[in-house]
Amino acid sequence: MKVLVVDDDADLLAVVSFALRQAGFPVVQANSYGSALAEYRNEQPTLAILDINLPGGSGFDLCEVIRRESAMPIMMLTARGEEADLVRALELGADDYLTKPFSPRTLIARVKALLRRAGLEGSAQPAPSQVGALKLEAESLTLTIDGQRELRLTPLEVRLLQLMFANAGQVVQADRLMAHVWGRRGGGDRQLLKQLVHRLRVKLGDDAEQPRWLETIPNAGYRLRASE
Repeated sequence: MKVLVVDDDADLLAVVSFALRQAGFPVVQANSYGSALAEYRNEQPTLAILDINLPGGSGFDLCEVIRRESAMPIMMLTARGEEADLVRALELGADDYLTKPFSPRTLIARVKALLRRAGLEGSAQPAPSQVGALKLEAESLTLTIDGQRELRLTPLEVRLLQLMFANAGQVVQADRLMAHVWGRRGGGDRQLLKQLVHRLRVKLGDDAEQPRWLETIPNAGYRLRASE
C-alpha cells in the first residue's frame, strides 16, 4: 500500500504526506510532472493524489497517462474549484476531487473510501506522529501531552499543528501558516493567527514568554520546539 502525492506547493506536499503517514500509508512524493511520472513508474503506488498546476505539465496530463496504464484510484487535490476542472478531471479518469483547504479527517476519509471501492482497504495501520512529548492524532482531533493529558482540538488547530509538526524545530513563517490554515484565497490574517496560537498555548498550558513548545520568532513566525 503506497500513495503517490504530487504538488508543487512544498508546504502542502509536506502536510498531505504527514497526514497520510500518520494514518499508516507509505508515501512517495513528487513536485513536478516529470518527477511524478518517474516516481509513478518506479514505485508503482496503490493510489495517486495529484495537483492540477505542476511544472512541466499538468495534473490533468498526469491523470490521463496514469489512467491509460493503471486502474489505481486517482484523487485530484487543488485550489481550483471550477466546475469545468471537476468535469475534465472525471472525464480523464479521476475518481475523486478535493479542493484546498481541506481537513485532514476529510482527506483520510476520502482516501480510505477510494481504496474501499477498489477493494484495497485494510493494509494501512495508523502510525503515531510525535514531536517530543506531543502526539498529534489528526483524525480524532486530539493532542496528547506526556502520554497522559489529552486535549480536544479544532480543525483549524489541527491544520496549524500539522504544518508545525512537519517542520518541527524550524521557523514557519506567518504567511505560510495562514495560507495553510485558511487557504491561499484568504479568510485569515495575522491577528487571527495570533489568536489561534494563543488558544493553542492556553490548551497546552504553554507560557508565551518561556515556551516549552510553541515559540514566537519576532518578525518571522513560529517554531515548534523539537527537543522537548
